[in-house]
Amino acid sequence: MNKTIIVLSLLCVCVAATAQENILDSTDIFYKHLHINEIVVTGLTGNSKKKEMPAPVSVILPADLSARTGGNIINAIATEPGLNEITTGGGISKPVIRGMGYNRVIVINDGIRQEGQQWGDEHGIEIDGAGVRSVEILKGPASLMYGSDALAGILIFHPAPVRSPGEFGGSLSSEYQTNSGLLGYSLAVDGNSKGWLMGGRFSDKYAHAYRNALNGKVANSGYRERAASAMTGYNGSWGYARLRFSYYHLTPGMIEGEGDNYGYTPTLPFQHVRHYKVVSDNTIHLGPGNLKLILGWQQNRREEFEENANKPGLDFRLNTLNYDLRYQATFGNGWKTAFGFAGMVQKSDNLGEEYLIPAYGLFDAGLFATATKALGEWTLSGGLRADFRRIHSEALPDRFEEFSRHFPGISASLGAVRPLGKHFTFRVNVARGFRAPNPAELGSNGKHEGTFRFELGNKDLKPEYSLQGDLGLDFTSRYVSVESAVFISRIDNYIFAARNGGISDEGLPIYTFRSGLAHLGGGEITIDIHPIHSLHLSSAFSCVYARNKTGNDLPLIPAPRLFSEVKWEITHGGQLFNNAFVSLNLDWNMAQNHFYAEGGTETATPAYLLIGASAGTDLVIKGKKRLSLYIIGSNLTDRVYMPHLSRLKNIGIANMGRNVSFKLVVPF
Repeated sequence: MNKTIIVLSLLCVCVAATAQENILDSTDIFYKHLHINEIVVTGLTGNSKKKEMPAPVSVILPADLSARTGGNIINAIATEPGLNEITTGGGISKPVIRGMGYNRVIVINDGIRQEGQQWGDEHGIEIDGAGVRSVEILKGPASLMYGSDALAGILIFHPAPVRSPGEFGGSLSSEYQTNSGLLGYSLAVDGNSKGWLMGGRFSDKYAHAYRNALNGKVANSGYRERAASAMTGYNGSWGYARLRFSYYHLTPGMIEGEGDNYGYTPTLPFQHVRHYKVVSDNTIHLGPGNLKLILGWQQNRREEFEENANKPGLDFRLNTLNYDLRYQATFGNGWKTAFGFAGMVQKSDNLGEEYLIPAYGLFDAGLFATATKALGEWTLSGGLRADFRRIHSEALPDRFEEFSRHFPGISASLGAVRPLGKHFTFRVNVARGFRAPNPAELGSNGKHEGTFRFELGNKDLKPEYSLQGDLGLDFTSRYVSVESAVFISRIDNYIFAARNGGISDEGLPIYTFRSGLAHLGGGEITIDIHPIHSLHLSSAFSCVYARNKTGNDLPLIPAPRLFSEVKWEITHGGQLFNNAFVSLNLDWNMAQNHFYAEGGTETATPAYLLIGASAGTDLVIKGKKRLSLYIIGSNLTDRVYMPHLSRLKNIGIANMGRNVSFKLVVPF
């Protein structure tokens, strides 16, 4: 059976990601795979071509992102090779890159790192997916660029580019999903008047309880999401200055495996998660390069209501000030360089009646310098960064002790890229990453209601240091392209939570944070075949294996996965219907028999195969695109499945059953 699935998948698959408008014209899709490496991505020294990056980078282009759906932005992109999600029902997803998540993945939005409560299992990413135009996934230690916490990699969410002078417009998008009754819409407007910029967006989305063939309707799994943003600024010959404002509000129910609430409005227990953000993004052309200054303020407020709908039990308020000053330049001898300093200041307060982590203050600063140089056929990239982080915890009688910890760290990277003949490209990269323990790992002492456990921190934990090597070999021809990457990583003081065998006064299992030497390895390979003008076949396989020094498996490691797609592009340049396509995909998650079994922390997860299909088209009237329509079906066989990274697996709740989404986008 497994061999049959592999053969069918490899025969019937590919992600024919539609090209970015400012890079490829829609009529050039046939030759897209020849130019995919010309895409500009975020490099060590500033914007770089993807083909020059020594570490693996995946890019989700605008047209491909528009044809996806999910309960949130992470859920929509989690089929990318090397990227997984930790899920809590339909509304909350946390990114995992190559088997590592939480504070080992940095999310960049509006130019700064998103700072919420990413240490918690049931805390998602507070970002309006409707405002994301494209996504970059940087795999591997990226501490040089953003400091501590990027051991696994970085997700970068890009907004739409500003319009040319004299252009004004917008779009109205809407979505409906049959399984959860999800209803969503988003209205955006923007323009450019002689260099003066303006823009705004309002989004609203709500869903009732989702269903599956095992549990029926899952009680209290409904949620409400509302977001608003605005931008103003000026583009001049000297550079630009932009100011962005955003607000995000999520109200999810907390699923406990019981209850009778199946409606749109969550009942106890539930959360209110609010995120406010202001970002000042400025660039001045100076000499052979650009001086960039980004300042940001964000506040994350998470309230957890357990017994009283008007009075939260847990109530976290986190204020963060981000700063980033850097100079990026290209000199006449071919050197591309960047240097500067960046960091953040945080203050977290406990405003509720219950406590899980102590109130704390955090100061973070880093100095860095990077360079890229072409030497013959080789392109070399590397750099060095020095970080300092201080965490000061506040005391609370009978609960938390006051403590201060200082965490200095050094990060470094060196990589090279070289073409091998006409069709091959070779990549190699070695990087040392750094991550300081987060306040939850150091100081937790309380009931974590959303995770069904009692957590105890360890204030003596040491920083994590990783040493990772990456090798990549790409092949590109007119009809076939292959991207492959393998990695091996050693992480000293790898931190994780595990059951210690005890039971708290509330009857919950006690989890403690511990650390040790860890080894991770794995990789990804993507094959894209374009045998004829309108047919795309692709398969993407990814896997991660992780062990600690005693030979035991590590927790929360995703199963090997094969995602395959066959896509037929029906029309390009049509008079009425344009960019029309239909596709069929197979998502095979293999059995995960490597799990952290100590104390019953994890159990094995059987394999499962999900079948999906989608179709879409643009409607063209009088030479202009008037609307785009997408129909996306997932889990069409209504398969009962529980992913290894599902937080609801331990209480026997399966993921969403059959679902069909309808998306409509009307530009104006």
